[in-house]
Amino acid sequence: MRCMTEEEITRVLRDMGQPAFRGKQVFTWLHRGVRSFDEMSNLSKPLRQQLAQAYTISVPTVARKQESRLDGTIKYLWELPDSNCIETVLMQYHHGNTVCISSQVGCRMGCAFCASTVAGKVRDLTAGEMLDQVLFTQLDSGREISNIVLMGIGEPLDNRDNVLRFLRLVNHPDGLNIGMRHISLSTCGVVPGIDALAEEDLQLTLSVSLHAPDSETRSRIMPVNRAWDVEELFAACHRYFRRTGRRISFEYAMIDGVNDHDWQADLIARRIAGMPGHVNLIPLNDVVESPFKPSRRIAAFQKRLESHGITATVRRSLGGDIDASCGQLRRRAMEERKGEDPE
Repeated sequence: MRCMTEEEITRVLRDMGQPAFRGKQVFTWLHRGVRSFDEMSNLSKPLRQQLAQAYTISVPTVARKQESRLDGTIKYLWELPDSNCIETVLMQYHHGNTVCISSQVGCRMGCAFCASTVAGKVRDLTAGEMLDQVLFTQLDSGREISNIVLMGIGEPLDNRDNVLRFLRLVNHPDGLNIGMRHISLSTCGVVPGIDALAEEDLQLTLSVSLHAPDSETRSRIMPVNRAWDVEELFAACHRYFRRTGRRISFEYAMIDGVNDHDWQADLIARRIAGMPGHVNLIPLNDVVESPFKPSRRIAAFQKRLESHGITATVRRSLGGDIDASCGQLRRRAMEERKGEDPE
């Protein structure tokens, strides 16, 4: 039921013969993270029973939890009611607590340096399952969440309808009321999704996982580039900026000898020209299955970008003593489950 908007819940309750204000009450309870209708103490017992007979409130359980002793980063492996697992990471910054959530169980995009793509995509997450990650991370950690990034397992624009519903739910004033300007959505370059998102005209931050400015390199490490090449991607980014006026952040995992050459920094600058853009350089995480290694030229690459007037920062690494990079905890759990299966 946590997938439902306040208006949808109100219609359901009206059909049950209840006054309209009950819709707001139920919606508010759901967004406080209740686990059952019995917890809705300002509803009559018969109404709670009626709701429980017609609807369910799904709740994830903590399959694993790791907390960094270095910076307080917490990584959750949530087990869903269907036994699938997803990851959520809670990070502390000076401006507040940020939660990084998953949008799918697994991912079909196949980026060569990402552990999230191991075993491919299983299914989309519902809006309620995305909301649950925010709610139950906040409840379990005791830390109030002020910022959200959709940058965990999965491609958000490959699950666009559910993601848009989640955004409306988490932004609702009777719910968590997290402002759109405090939300970032990351895509690996699903061009139709970028154009559709532009039409929504939301005040969130669009982050594009670029990782290479030339099609030859990008196709090698990101199969999505074979569907929508980097020229099409940047054209969509320019359209997005013209439609929304919002600056785009370009995520760039630095890979040794692959995408860290000066000419590639120069090409990024040329492709961004004409719109405000920020390049976020990411020290690569070592993934066992990947042949790619962390770049030794991050500082030089950053300086080269800045020489063109491009704002470039190096992402602060958090949770270095735990499996904080995306997909690693889920992958380990999958391997252990496989090992436990009988022959």
